[in-house]
Amino acid sequence: MSGLIDLDVIAGAKATHRFARLSASKARVVLNLIRDEDLGLARDRLRFCERGAAEVVAKVLESAVANASNNEQLDPDELYVAECWADEGPVLKRWRPRARGRATRILKQTCHITVVVAQLSTDELAMRDARLAASGATTGAVSRAARVAASRGEAPAEADEPDDTAEIDTAEIDDSVDETEIEAGADTDAEAVAEGAQDSDSSEADAAGSDAVDPEKEI
Repeated sequence: MSGLIDLDVIAGAKATHRFARLSASKARVVLNLIRDEDLGLARDRLRFCERGAAEVVAKVLESAVANASNNEQLDPDELYVAECWADEGPVLKRWRPRARGRATRILKQTCHITVVVAQLSTDELAMRDARLAASGATTGAVSRAARVAASRGEAPAEADEPDDTAEIDTAEIDDSVDETEIEAGADTDAEAVAEGAQDSDSSEADAAGSDAVDPEKEI
């Protein structure tokens, strides 16, 4: 697969790990998981892969990303795994003693792992941003900018706009206070009217008692 991406035409970088102490077939199984995938997804797959070759491939991938960031000044959030392959390396021959003075040959395979990262096109970046916006997620650059602003104590951009929420809440509070005062005044007036009615009833009862004739006095 080597040679499909021309780094002189497409912005990107590559990294190679030569004489890796594992067979090419084992490395290719892991490389197939990250080929043509976004950098974030490729990292996640290598992080949770249980194969031993995943650790070696992850180091090669991070080396390629570092080359693209430091040498080519590319944004790591805009990279994807354009190519990755494993070539067979020299075979190390070892011997193991067996019974009756014999020896058995042991072949230790090696391989050369290459990972190429390239920058996503404008259309692919727009599609990824739309997908992230639909899912409610953000890119690494946006998250880092938010963390830096929070650490510096800077207010977000939305805070510069006038906030009408506080005024609306204050008006609602004032209206509720006025309604409470009106209700309290109405209750006070009702209590006063009730007390006045009770006083008038008691005065009428006293007057009726005074006008009544005592039968003992008439006798």
